[in-house]
Amino acid sequence: MGAASRRLAVLELVSIVAVLLISSPAAAAELSVDFHAASCPQLESIVRSSVQAALQQEIALAAGLLRIFFHDCFPQGCDASVYLRGGSNSEQGMGPNLTLQPRALQLVEDIRAKVHAACGPTVSCADISALATRDAVVVSGGPSYAVPLGQKDSLAPASLDLVGDLPGPGTSRVQDLIDLFASRGLRDAADLVALSGGHTVGRTRCAFFDDRARRQDDTFSKKLALNCTKDPNRLQNLDVITPDAFDNAYYIALIHNQGVFTSDMALIKDRITAPIVRQFATDKAAFFTQFAKSMVKLSNVPRTDRNVGEIRRSCFRTNSQSLVDFATSDEEGFAASA
Repeated sequence: MGAASRRLAVLELVSIVAVLLISSPAAAAELSVDFHAASCPQLESIVRSSVQAALQQEIALAAGLLRIFFHDCFPQGCDASVYLRGGSNSEQGMGPNLTLQPRALQLVEDIRAKVHAACGPTVSCADISALATRDAVVVSGGPSYAVPLGQKDSLAPASLDLVGDLPGPGTSRVQDLIDLFASRGLRDAADLVALSGGHTVGRTRCAFFDDRARRQDDTFSKKLALNCTKDPNRLQNLDVITPDAFDNAYYIALIHNQGVFTSDMALIKDRITAPIVRQFATDKAAFFTQFAKSMVKLSNVPRTDRNVGEIRRSCFRTNSQSLVDFATSDEEGFAASA
């Protein structure tokens, strides 16, 4: 068989596999917290132990996982599309995702390899990302919550238009944010305020809060401007009180005008969201309860593909991409030995 014939045969196999995966009765299955109870009973323990070990080495991974999860779920539902690499339409090459944390992305892929080694390819990268994010919140001191499972991995990235819907740190009108969140089923203003509380962990660079620093309209913004003048590449804590702990100090900082992003400060200045900020600042339990509810709602953002997809053998490429890559390398091997 010639090289061209071999490649055609593999590409035909790719098409057959894709059809089988898409037409599987399980492809559009309902989500449930015990979706993998029979197929991978050790799933949650594998994810939990992996996240605990990783965060003991680098606590910043918690913020990385949270941001990746939000950036994956908000555009078109939780489908691990943000993990896909390669090609001109990769979400990782789009503006809002250029600074996603590579080590957090790799952690989810490493956990996938462990899960598949133990259970076979039964759990999606989307489900592993959701569990890893929940466990990172818990390890950092935050609340636990039941994660709806059964998501399939997408067959393609989200469009630039959908990724462009991700809320930016420079947004100053809270109503715009409320409307944007409502378009994803997050219709309660408390969802916006609670999910913004993910900023209780994490750091950012000066470019992302340059608008706030340049205004210098309060003592804290003047300090931000001075620090960035000294070192434009410095990392700024988003929670200036307890930057590595998942707690309600982010809201306490907002009350004292110490929010880093313009979108953070907008929450304490708006008549709808300011009372919620004040409640969370004085009642950590109320924040934790709402954050858990809002994360579950985020996990259930409607999928534009109606949860039709696959279980990827690598989080960074679709299974058809992997087979084509294999076919190409196999053909090159035959050519080299000819």
